Amino acid sequence: MTKTPDFTELATVANDLRADVLRMLEKAGSGHPGGSLGMTDVFTTLWFGGHMNTDPTNPTWADRDRFVLSNGHICPILYAILAKKGYFPRDDLWTLRKLGSPLQGHPDFHFTAGVDACTGSLGNGVSVALGMALGARVAGKDYRVYVGSSDGEVQEGQVWEMATAAAHYDIDNLTVMVDWNGIQIDGFNKDVMDVRDLSAKFQAFGWHASTVDGHDCQAIHAALEEAKAVKGRPQVILCKTVIGHPISFMSNKPGWHGVAPNAEQLEAALAELGIPAGGA
Repeated sequence: MTKTPDFTELATVANDLRADVLRMLEKAGSGHPGGSLGMTDVFTTLWFGGHMNTDPTNPTWADRDRFVLSNGHICPILYAILAKKGYFPRDDLWTLRKLGSPLQGHPDFHFTAGVDACTGSLGNGVSVALGMALGARVAGKDYRVYVGSSDGEVQEGQVWEMATAAAHYDIDNLTVMVDWNGIQIDGFNKDVMDVRDLSAKFQAFGWHASTVDGHDCQAIHAALEEAKAVKGRPQVILCKTVIGHPISFMSNKPGWHGVAPNAEQLEAALAELGIPAGGA
């Protein structure tokens, strides 16, 4: 069992990460703030709550836990986490999406330390993650594979092919975390392609499913602990989040799926986080 983290400290880390996400997107002039901010609490709990067994000084360590960001467009939050973990200098964040930068608009393990898979084409990352989990069995390793996904991504048929195979092979070192915010680039899920009851769907495919408040680090921590205790079945944690949280003018607004804040909006957002706008 993982040691219970300091949830007050996790909240502070999440706040700082959100500020870095906003700053790098404003400097880039493009990118995806909505999901990056919405999943910050989930990924902060995973990476800073004692769940990920990794070594930033040895990014390719064979026994490390793997993390695949299948909905790769929300990579700003992953980059912010990796920088804070020490995989690369924080100043690299301000080169996001620039020509020659190691931090492109979707994760690429060829250029970015700490990235375990190239992702971006929705549906592919979850299948890569299943391959990694199966690989651990073949190699006799006990590492776990964690996956970031979304309710927009689970509209892809490939996700359900992966779900079928993972359950068929009794893969229990695979945990998928779905950003269930009800919004995708074209609007609300219910208007574009209603995903309906994702918990019932995954359970019907043979998965262990739990649904949590994606902004409650204690609930997220408990769900991750529960997932690790499951034997013989893959696990999905369905994270009920608000896109753009907690920035008032971004929250639950489909338009903030993939639009970077300008300088004025950055200042207003940082003020809501209680962080001075000046400097980085």
